[in-house]
Amino acid sequence: MKRRLYPAVLERGPRAALGAWFPDFPGCVAGGRSQEEAIEKAEAALARAVDEMAEQGRSLPEPTPIDQIALPRGADVVAYFIVGVDPPDPSERVNVYLPKSLITRIDKRATELGMSRSSFFGFAAAIALDWRGFPHAGLGDPRSKVHKTGAVQAGKRAGKKRS
Repeated sequence: MKRRLYPAVLERGPRAALGAWFPDFPGCVAGGRSQEEAIEKAEAALARAVDEMAEQGRSLPEPTPIDQIALPRGADVVAYFIVGVDPPDPSERVNVYLPKSLITRIDKRATELGMSRSSFFGFAAAIALDWRGFPHAGLGDPRSKVHKTGAVQAGKRAGKKRS
């Protein structure tokens, strides 16, 4: 799917704050102390909303023309602006086998980041693919844990004289 251009409304709020919202994405709002901050946060909010819709298998709405935006009564509109968004690639279900302890750690971290398990795997894989200094050592290590049962001592052996 090609890039979509969605209109946004920039409004003045209480205490000189600015808020931005998208008519095509109810609940997708952002705010800031400056126009630049509000727009930057709005762009990030729209990207998250589009990702969430894609994860849920929902199609994106058609952009509303600016002249057809229904403004709420009493809105103090500062400006309209357009945010372009590239929809994510379609997802494909895959099965992977991982140690349960690793899955538990992944789920915990994904929750801390406000992500789903699938989003976390995609995020981690994208980082690993782009990371030029990715350490290759240890990637083929066995999953089983080995514990030492004894110790090796260096030094004199009984019955043998060192010269």
